[in-house]
Amino acid sequence: MANVQSGKMIVGLDIGTSKVVALVGEVGEDGAIEIVGIGTHPSRGLKKGVVVNIESTVQSIQRAIEEAQLMAGCRIHSAFVGVAGNHIRSLNSHGIVAIRDREVSSADLERVLDAAQAVAIPADQRVLHTLPQDYVIDNQEGVREPLGMSGVRLEAKVHVVTCAVNAAQNIEKCVRRCGLEIDDIILEQLASAYSVLTDDEKELGVCLVDIGGGTTDIAIFTEGAIRHTAVIPIAGDQVTNDIAMALRTPTQYAEEIKIRYACALAKLAGAGETIKVPSVGDRPPRELSRQALAEVVEPRYDELFTLIQAELRRSGYEDLIPAGIVLTGGTSKMEGAVELAEEIFHMPVRLGVPHGVKGLGDVVRNPIYSTGVGLLLYGLQKQTDGISLSGPSIRDSYRSDDEAKAPLFERLQAWVKGNF
Repeated sequence: MANVQSGKMIVGLDIGTSKVVALVGEVGEDGAIEIVGIGTHPSRGLKKGVVVNIESTVQSIQRAIEEAQLMAGCRIHSAFVGVAGNHIRSLNSHGIVAIRDREVSSADLERVLDAAQAVAIPADQRVLHTLPQDYVIDNQEGVREPLGMSGVRLEAKVHVVTCAVNAAQNIEKCVRRCGLEIDDIILEQLASAYSVLTDDEKELGVCLVDIGGGTTDIAIFTEGAIRHTAVIPIAGDQVTNDIAMALRTPTQYAEEIKIRYACALAKLAGAGETIKVPSVGDRPPRELSRQALAEVVEPRYDELFTLIQAELRRSGYEDLIPAGIVLTGGTSKMEGAVELAEEIFHMPVRLGVPHGVKGLGDVVRNPIYSTGVGLLLYGLQKQTDGISLSGPSIRDSYRSDDEAKAPLFERLQAWVKGNF
């Protein structure tokens, strides 16, 4: 397999309920990603992470891609795409195979992962990821890297993630309508974990909570591997709706008020601070205390964190995450969210911001870019390993015009030389 070379581009496309983010990263000679282009556009056409209007979604993706291309000064041909939504399901499974030549080969690993994902899933679902947790060779447990080890029987413990076939197909259709190929489709909280969690946290035990606009995505890691994933269909949009209903103000103003003034913990909001609230129709704007706004917002965050706690208990990992909770995503940025979470969970809570990339670091060091940066880091790892956790093999997401015009046979020959 070819190593990642300088000059290669990786593109991450985060198609969220509230916004579409396109990030272009260039892989340097040192193997690190430098972000050279960012494009964002309000998302129109998605509800709770699922496409409900193809035309509007295509337009939002196109605007974000055009902006990213302009900033990066290159043409985008393909991208790593994030997927979320209440249709995501997951389960832990395991598979057992005989080791062919008494030494574990890559073919044995492929066979054991195929055996592990051979579980009964509904006809309207498809396997998105088969994520290895650990391996067992002849009753020797806890093997992380079995390649080359001697033995007779190989067992793999895996976390299988499935998604609705039609939801994935609609995302693919929207991306292809924009003239882009899909390198891989990745679960959004898995992508976010690449950019905000440290290896120590994953090893010790941690719960990632990615609070977006339409869904709250949960991923639990212990002993360096993913153990549980879940999606809760309550997130930032519900907070905006609560503000719009309680303050009797149009939704676009409610969103603005939420971003600028809202606080998730009423006792942190200054009693003397006031805000101007636009009214519906021709009525004049009203003045309201920031404390009153916090009293509208806090119950919704309280409900969300209580649902997350219930999911933690249901997973059985509540007592196995000493590294605590890491909040990320746009809705996690609100003042008081971390403090309220600590009160409810009774464990350490921190705000997760993306790391591990260079260039435009100040811009992307923001929880709203966690999934986008994670998609780039995922893409880098898959290019380096040459293996995909789902779907097709990894392709270069940037081709020069000369390459694009080259005859198919020559391009195929070049690909074979570069990959074998």
